[in-house]
Amino acid sequence: MPGGGWVRLIWRSSQRGFHQRPAVPHPFPIMSRKLNIAIVGLGFGSEFIPIYQRQPHAEMYAICQRSQDKLDAVGNAFGVEKRYTSFEDLIRDPLVDAVHINSPIHLHAPQAIAALRAGKHVACTVPACTTVEEAREIVKAARESGKKYMMMETVVWSREYLYVRELRDTGRLGRIQFVRGSHLQNMDGWPGYWEGLPPMHYATHCVSPCLGIVNGEAEFVSCLGSGRISESGIAKYGSPFSFETAQFKVRSQDVAGEVTRYLFDAARQYQESFDCYGSKTS
Repeated sequence: MPGGGWVRLIWRSSQRGFHQRPAVPHPFPIMSRKLNIAIVGLGFGSEFIPIYQRQPHAEMYAICQRSQDKLDAVGNAFGVEKRYTSFEDLIRDPLVDAVHINSPIHLHAPQAIAALRAGKHVACTVPACTTVEEAREIVKAARESGKKYMMMETVVWSREYLYVRELRDTGRLGRIQFVRGSHLQNMDGWPGYWEGLPPMHYATHCVSPCLGIVNGEAEFVSCLGSGRISESGIAKYGSPFSFETAQFKVRSQDVAGEVTRYLFDAARQYQESFDCYGSKTS
């Protein structure tokens, strides 16, 4: 969130389904008062506390964590007095303006929908959801509530992406001919809900720069799985694949791309990469 801006990924519906499109980030509007922010999930989520505390338009109002010990440890470390062990109690608090969700992946959509319906703005760590139906419900809840929903993808703020964007905007890139993204990360040893997760359930870091740099939407997608993970991992989500890769066509452009995601059972160092091939520079 450089400079206080939030990255928005908008889910748009059409007869062909739902697509992700990076929206142009915008500064906060002039505020008559600070927004009271509540952070849900204090693993990764605790890293955002000092950012909100330094943001002139935000008040780091409340934190939420199921474990009382961790809740108090983080609250004491950062001086946050309002604390909740119950997400439901938090969104009932009338003083909460916006909820920043950093909970496990399977909770992202239901918590976002509940918070929107409770009249809160929502920022959610990636991925926003793992099914098309959840995407539709998020859009519906945001529209009906009139509140803002933001999926907080980070790669479109990386120095590599911003450099390629500058090449595009100054004409040095030329015509974009092809894009490719990959996110290869062994998730062994991470919290239990990661075990066996289908790779494309968390593909935002490789998808977002590809669609962002062309400012477009995926018109259609063809995805293949490859390899096989452990039987215990398969049993968790019913997905056998070690790798998943997808090819996609960008709507109304002569551009296609591919993305690859890996989570388990391959000997590979960590990699997040983004390739953009232009007629003048690649």
